[in-house]
Amino acid sequence: MFKSLVSFSLSKGVASSNLTVLNNNLRAMSTSSNGKLNGKVAVVTASTDGIGFAIAERLGKEGASVMISSRKQANVEKAVGKLKNQGYKVSGLVCHVGKKEDREKLLTEAASKFGGIDILVSNAAVNPIVGPVLDCPESAWDKIFEINVKAAFMLSQEALPYIRKRGGGSIIYISSIAGYQPLGLLGAYSVSKTALLGLTKAAAVDLASENIRVNCVAPGIIKTNFSSALHESETAREAALTQIPMNLLGEPKEIAGVVAFLVSEDASYITGESIIASGCMASRL
Repeated sequence: MFKSLVSFSLSKGVASSNLTVLNNNLRAMSTSSNGKLNGKVAVVTASTDGIGFAIAERLGKEGASVMISSRKQANVEKAVGKLKNQGYKVSGLVCHVGKKEDREKLLTEAASKFGGIDILVSNAAVNPIVGPVLDCPESAWDKIFEINVKAAFMLSQEALPYIRKRGGGSIIYISSIAGYQPLGLLGAYSVSKTALLGLTKAAAVDLASENIRVNCVAPGIIKTNFSSALHESETAREAALTQIPMNLLGEPKEIAGVVAFLVSEDASYITGESIIASGCMASRL
């Protein structure tokens, strides 16, 4: 079928750019038709770049319909375009997770467009301050916990009615290796990521009887814009690698693979767990 469609397109003089899109769509259809997440709907916050985008891309590849979000409309449009060009079922909205009206609109739109919500991936995070934890100004502390912890908690509360209607589902929090072993001068950020480990445990116990699984992924040092200060310069990169026994920085797709596993039926008996993907960095509370 694939070859015949390509031959037809060539015979009709379809532009090469359109043919590329067609090829991508056909490959995506072939992959997603056998995906582990066919029929599932996922909402992924902060998902137009880095780890969030990689997660959205992988869930789409596995057959899920995906609602992505970002604080900037231009970023949403660009990411939606990229994912649609790969043939994935995706939509996107501007969402500041610290704003209740934005969170509610994101969830309502996802359920309306795709028929429900099965999966929530809370990925949004900020780190406006660098320094020792006890030097953190109150304003920065409040902002970090508002976005990194409170917004994840509130989004989970608000998504629960939708997930319950589906008879079960999954919630994933994106924490950090810093939640186990504080990184350098990322004191307040590290504490907020430790809080997500506790939220995972508490929520998992509460929701286990409802077939709603709650898990957490703690990435190590991943090559993203968000973590650029930890690897952008040669000096920073060398310092980072000394902490990683595998002597490699992680890629966003490696975190996406863990998330895709956790929200699939392959992980149906796993809940309340935090999976560390860090190249063997130190990780003991």
